Amino acid sequence: MWMLSWKGATGFSASSTAEEVTRGIEAYGLTAIITGPTSGIGLETARILALRGVHVVMAVRNTTAGHKIKQEIINEIPKAKIDVMELNVASLKSVNKFVTEFKASGLPLNILINNAGMMAPPFTLSEDNIELQLATNHIGHFHMTNGLLETMKNTAEKSGVQGRIVIVSSVLQKTTYKEGIRFDKINDEKSYNALLAYGQSKLANALHAKELARRLKEEGVNITVNSLHPGVIATNLARHTAVMRGTCLTLGTILCLSLLES
Repeated sequence: MWMLSWKGATGFSASSTAEEVTRGIEAYGLTAIITGPTSGIGLETARILALRGVHVVMAVRNTTAGHKIKQEIINEIPKAKIDVMELNVASLKSVNKFVTEFKASGLPLNILINNAGMMAPPFTLSEDNIELQLATNHIGHFHMTNGLLETMKNTAEKSGVQGRIVIVSSVLQKTTYKEGIRFDKINDEKSYNALLAYGQSKLANALHAKELARRLKEEGVNITVNSLHPGVIATNLARHTAVMRGTCLTLGTILCLSLLES
């Protein structure tokens, strides 16, 4: 459709791929952590970063799946530099372990991409007794980012290369409870609405990015922080929402960039 092929000021359109957008970029010597890299947006992001020379640390809940994806990327990109580390962002214990192990590795950290997420599941509590969407989409990533921030600051200072923190949010941050973030009803099962709770977690993502960006700028730290809406993309994120998944499966070739697993 013409809407997808229309090019903006950047010279790219809605149908442009990450490979096209990054063509000509060489990012050798940079290290990136990405959460949720075994499917969908996360997988494509990990692949493109590796293609452009970035040392990619895949932070995965399922290390078996992580090693499988690592091998697939290396089969395509023999020079790819990829590590697999275990991380369940819904578990603060797992987050602490990941942060400790990454620091012990001695690796620098130039890029942090908080991508892992879930959308509109039935009401569930995490092992830390936090509503699962907020725990997964925001709390775990917030805690991990704080734990890795000094490493990023040190890397930016020593390398002279601007650090980047990317927090994947959603336009659905505008579709949340009337209170915005319901701090006094986070775990209220009776009033839980799966989609509004998702919006709540995405609003938390955006606010996290905005405030962290402000603080780092105030400190004069050479790190940027951005949140983003990735667009309408058919991925496994929508597996709990039959309407959205059905829409993308039906209209995917017209309206949605497709990254669904077959």
